[in-house]
Amino acid sequence: QVQLVESGGGLVQAGGSLRLSCAASGRTFSSYTMGWFRQAPGKEREAVAAIGRSGGNTYYADSVKGRFTVSRDNAKNTVYLQMNRLKPEDTAVYYCARRLPGLYDSFWYRKDGYDNWGQGTQVTVSS
Repeated sequence: QVQLVESGGGLVQAGGSLRLSCAASGRTFSSYTMGWFRQAPGKEREAVAAIGRSGGNTYYADSVKGRFTVSRDNAKNTVYLQMNRLKPEDTAVYYCARRLPGLYDSFWYRKDGYDNWGQGTQVTVSS
């Protein structure tokens, strides 16, 4: 069982930036697509971004495209989410997750395609 630990959340004003990190345990990190999801109070958990095993393929929800950038450092077993031009509607708990192997990344946004989740980090954007 891999452990995923998110960090980097906090309180920021609208228009500001944050960089989230997700550190993974284990030695097979580079074998998995990794995803970022978020959940706002009273709402369903939704997909934000994902990145393929080598980092060559990235995927974004329409709501964050052009503002967020997902990246990874396989040597450090870490995936990042750079969030720029933050909006109050980005306020949520952000989770990283490891995608099940063998699935088409075309469906990267489906929660049921991920088997390991971090504990989440709170991001609050004030207006």
